[in-house]
Amino acid sequence: MPEPLNLLWLQSGGCGGCTLSLLNAEQPHLVDRLADAGIRLLWHPSLSEETADEALAILQACAEGSKRLDILCIEGSLMTGPRGSGRCHILAGSGRPMIDWVRALAAKAGHVLAVGSCAAWGGITAAGPNPGGATGLQYDGETPGGLLGRGFVAAAGLPVVNVAGCPIHPGWVLDTLLAIALGGFSAEQLDALQRPRLYADHLVHHGCPRNEYYEFKASAGKASDQGCLMENLGCKGTQAHADCNIRLWNGGGSCLRGGYACIRCTEPGFESPGHPFEQTPKLAGIPIGLPTDMPRAWFVALAALSKSATPKRVRDNAVADHIAVPPSTKVTGK
Repeated sequence: MPEPLNLLWLQSGGCGGCTLSLLNAEQPHLVDRLADAGIRLLWHPSLSEETADEALAILQACAEGSKRLDILCIEGSLMTGPRGSGRCHILAGSGRPMIDWVRALAAKAGHVLAVGSCAAWGGITAAGPNPGGATGLQYDGETPGGLLGRGFVAAAGLPVVNVAGCPIHPGWVLDTLLAIALGGFSAEQLDALQRPRLYADHLVHHGCPRNEYYEFKASAGKASDQGCLMENLGCKGTQAHADCNIRLWNGGGSCLRGGYACIRCTEPGFESPGHPFEQTPKLAGIPIGLPTDMPRAWFVALAALSKSATPKRVRDNAVADHIAVPPSTKVTGK
């Protein structure tokens, strides 16, 4: 039997929501997937029994290289303040800034994963004036660099793998860990922002339950309406890289299925859009944030044509909180 891969998980500046999401993993469960993949969880601050000196001994052994570290997962942003000292976040009991621990452990790790948008780009904790100096592992917002620097490469040859999301879908993390364990995870499996393509090659728009309304540009006017949320209510599903509406959460949910607009949480800078999340900024009546890869002139022309062809059923249902007009029944095959 091959030796299990050792995984160490640390939580830095964040809410712990990615761990909470991970615990909702189904088919298989978190523990089953790790066991099936041959991954040994050395330590996790919320899931492991070791505390205090026992936990620090594990971290120290990994940092020194006396214990093999195959996968290092960091959840939460890296707090570099004040003035680069990192003393906004001291790892309890060690007297040492978390950023020092992360640098030392990343230098020994086979793979380094940024779990969630805080660890990837800085995320929510980097919003506003950011007095704590929150940054991502290898990105500071959209700018490459972050804590470890643009040129960082882990021992297995890959840069930081940015499993971005706020929070992550548990499947994104578990499928990435499985791919690493199987030995077939390479640079070709990462997109331009170092996210696993297993979910980042999709848009949230793919599989959206409101796609018929989007096609006819039949828009919702308020939060409870069934229509497309892009034109008026801030939805950025056509710009967000994720498979949320294909790989449903907890077996059946997504933000859009719950009636909430996509806020593009897998992308750098989502936390500071420059406008309220539930509003769509416009220029001359046209949304500023257009679908990925679509020229503005094309969108304007197609939107006008779509609206002129909108069936009354779709138009009426778009501004209702239930199916007001059902589809017509037509006999086929004759």
